[in-house]
Amino acid sequence: MSPLHLLILLLLLSAAGYFIGRKKAFAVAGGVHGLQALHSRPVYYGALTAMWCGIPAFLVYAAWLAFEPSIITGLVLNGLPADVQSLPDGRLNLLLNDIRNLVDGNIVSAASDPLIQKAAERYTHLQQISFTSLAIASVSLSLLALIFIRSRIVPTLRARNQVERIVRYLLISSSLIAIFTTIGIVLSVLYEAIRFFQTVPITDFLFGLKWSPQMAIRADQVGSSGAFGAIPVLAGTVMISFIAMAVAAPIGLMSAIYLSEYANRQIRAMVKPLMEILAGIPTVVYGFFAALTVAPFMRNTGEAMGMSISSESAMAAGLVMGVMIIPFVSSLSDDVINAVPQSLRDGAYALGATRSETVRHVIIPAAFPGIVGSLLLAVSRAIGETMIVVMAAGLSANLTANPFQAVTTVTVQIVTLLVGDQEFDSPKTLAAFALGLLLFLVTLCLNVIALVVVRKYREQYE
Repeated sequence: MSPLHLLILLLLLSAAGYFIGRKKAFAVAGGVHGLQALHSRPVYYGALTAMWCGIPAFLVYAAWLAFEPSIITGLVLNGLPADVQSLPDGRLNLLLNDIRNLVDGNIVSAASDPLIQKAAERYTHLQQISFTSLAIASVSLSLLALIFIRSRIVPTLRARNQVERIVRYLLISSSLIAIFTTIGIVLSVLYEAIRFFQTVPITDFLFGLKWSPQMAIRADQVGSSGAFGAIPVLAGTVMISFIAMAVAAPIGLMSAIYLSEYANRQIRAMVKPLMEILAGIPTVVYGFFAALTVAPFMRNTGEAMGMSISSESAMAAGLVMGVMIIPFVSSLSDDVINAVPQSLRDGAYALGATRSETVRHVIIPAAFPGIVGSLLLAVSRAIGETMIVVMAAGLSANLTANPFQAVTTVTVQIVTLLVGDQEFDSPKTLAAFALGLLLFLVTLCLNVIALVVVRKYREQYE
């Protein structure tokens, strides 16, 4: 039995607990005609039994699998000879990785080493013992919980209250997991960014006008000294995002207004799914389209007009990216506009307003907070796009206001800096975390500005 099979078994036990608890509720009520004597409906008794049967066992299952690798690794390490345990941390980690890879079957070259082979056998033996213990503990806990809660089912048991309390705790836990995950991501990026700023001054990073992160790794190696000015990278991100929003915002918003206020049901049922198909196309396809169709067309058109347009330009990437994010603006804005109460429309028409006046003066102000949210989501999608920029705009960090020149973005540089065999302690690699922190702060500022604007406009409208 594998961990997946054990998880399926626990789910089946929870499902069986639901039916057992529901059946016991009918039994203590004396049948269908005695259900009025129960405090809660039988479904709540079944749900309570399923929760008691599943949640404690799942918690044990998750905690066990989370701490098992480190515990087994420590036991295997303690079983190695003393001279091996005294190895430097780097060599010891390599040895442990060889042991794990041999256990997983990823490598066979280490099998010739008797020490690694013996350690791998001990690792496998400890894994088998651990999983057997986990299976016994989780299944036993699930069955004991099932027996306990089944014995507590009586007509006066407030099953609905307990189910709602458990659901509330689960929702709170899910929210806390999301919050702590965000905090962990921010702290990890901040830690590496601080290491970068210990090497490169933060003023040079924030206000530098040249981005060239290539550096010599060793003292005897010929290489650039590195320039980490983030202004060209940030300017390229802003330029491409602005072009994309200049395409997506008006087209998406006007299409949403048309579909919700002017189009009949047949046209809406046909056009909206076709438009939302754009959101399902992989970004690499958009990148190919931009690199093989849009960029050459723009270059040839520029040559015919006597203009110099690069084969990789911010305009090509921005236009295609704008087409890609049209569904984000259109679909969300359409849902928000449809959520405006019909009574507002009827009141405007009763006062003699035309359809266009109703849209401009009533519907758009009422739906404005939701429209701002859709635009903010589209901006975040444009800022975080990588593949289209790589294929259509290039990797050159040029500080230029000409949209027909090659530029790059923050996300592209992050990917470029972290791809390949890199020394993790070098400023070149740590610069990726500084860029990530900068991108996070920019996105946070956009969210704060949007919230302030929405709150102010909502107060004025109300």
